[in-house]
Amino acid sequence: MLKKSGYSHEKSNTNLLIMPTINDQSLTLNNLISQRPMEQQKQSKIGKKVAVIGCGYVGKAVASYWYQQDYIVTGTTTREENISDLEDITHNPLVVSGDNLEDIEKVIEEQETVLVSIAPISNRQVSSEVYAQTYIPTAKNLVTILNNNSTVKQVIYLTSGSVYGDKKGEWVDETSSLDTESDYGKVLVEAENIILGLNREDIKVCLLRLGGIYGPGRELDKRIGRMAGKTLSGNGENRVAWIHLEDIVKGIEFVHQKQCHGIYNLVNDVKLNSKELCNLICDRQQLERVSWDESKESFSSLNARVDNSKIKQEGYQLIYDNRIV
Repeated sequence: MLKKSGYSHEKSNTNLLIMPTINDQSLTLNNLISQRPMEQQKQSKIGKKVAVIGCGYVGKAVASYWYQQDYIVTGTTTREENISDLEDITHNPLVVSGDNLEDIEKVIEEQETVLVSIAPISNRQVSSEVYAQTYIPTAKNLVTILNNNSTVKQVIYLTSGSVYGDKKGEWVDETSSLDTESDYGKVLVEAENIILGLNREDIKVCLLRLGGIYGPGRELDKRIGRMAGKTLSGNGENRVAWIHLEDIVKGIEFVHQKQCHGIYNLVNDVKLNSKELCNLICDRQQLERVSWDESKESFSSLNARVDNSKIKQEGYQLIYDNRIV
């Protein structure tokens, strides 16, 4: 078990609260990030060029926030039909394929900060081959271009806490071993290593390992509520990390403003196992509890208590720390 001074892992989860749900229009965090005097902060932002590679659920929220902060925002999508969604939250919406070197070069030209927020395009679990096609070419092309780029000062790469794999519910931190056994884990670890292999002392590389994402349109009350009375695979004892969309946006801006370098876990303080979480959410909605089939393999590849003290020690304060909505 990991032990760190000044932080207790054995936090009580009995005070979980239902918090007001934010919507896309209210995700503006202007009053939440104020590490420096407002005038100085605004002057440093006006005209700063930033790119968001991958404007999906998370990427669009970050692009929208940065747009409101007076950054000059380039945002990408892989689909032409999604361009209209980006026209009001970016200055330069682009259709980009991560496996196209010229596309990536066009995106990061003259940028100062690049956020990579990519994921497979599917509402269902995809194969490891699709995982690899999504992450690996984009990472390789990005590093290739950055090795000859003169403007980019920071790369923020969003990855997943699932890289820790099955640790039997034990604590893990940013130095813990990673899952190189499962096909999905191998892909995520390889992509991380490619990005971390960027050999430029003048470019800050920051990896954020995210928990499972919830927020507007992805509320856990609704997602788990839909499973009420159903039977899920496994025994429900696996530990899964979570993070709210608003904390992702705020966390990205935090490491951006502070020019953080290295790997950080961005997860909340909730350390319930899957059964406990399902019971909590079903009970408070007066729904039938979820059942579990121990004869089948767990639906989650992560079974670990993910430590978040490193980013807290940098000064980050969670919005949804011990709260589930």
